[in-house]
Amino acid sequence: MKIYTKTGDNGETGLFGGKRVGKDHLRIDSYGTVDELNAFCGLAITEIKNPEIIKDLTAIQNRLFVVGSDLATPEENKSKITIPRTEEKFFLELENRIDYYSTKLEDLRNFILPGGSKGAALLHICRTVCRRAERLVVALEKKEQLNHLIVVYLNRLSDFFFVLSRYENALNGVEDVKWEKE
Repeated sequence: MKIYTKTGDNGETGLFGGKRVGKDHLRIDSYGTVDELNAFCGLAITEIKNPEIIKDLTAIQNRLFVVGSDLATPEENKSKITIPRTEEKFFLELENRIDYYSTKLEDLRNFILPGGSKGAALLHICRTVCRRAERLVVALEKKEQLNHLIVVYLNRLSDFFFVLSRYENALNGVEDVKWEKE
């Protein structure tokens, strides 16, 4: 099977269900940013050594595929196409992981800058890409019907990346970079 189809050569792409939209459509930008986030998770995994974090990031990558397919399938096609959808358990599990990692960290008393170890810096990139994906999905939800749990999951996921970046620094004996007011 060839990887190229040539169906997008005129600047359009197909959604699940057959509808064609411009490649600059907000829906495409939304799930494209989720895909970008997934790629950054993969990059972070190459730098991080802790098997527990790698396991969590791999699980997130799989969930992000679900989020992407959820975004690529308009709600009106939901009954016609069977795909996994973003579920409440996605963000509930994240909340448990956030609480778990938070118990291993000192209380946060300062704003921190993205950085520290390379793994933590990559997790901060994941956090910021996740926030962008969330903003795009919120904008899309104002125009089209969506599974609102996507917004909730992305919101929680960015919090998870923040806590995980701090934990990655702690594991590596690197202090968080504190914001210094001028």
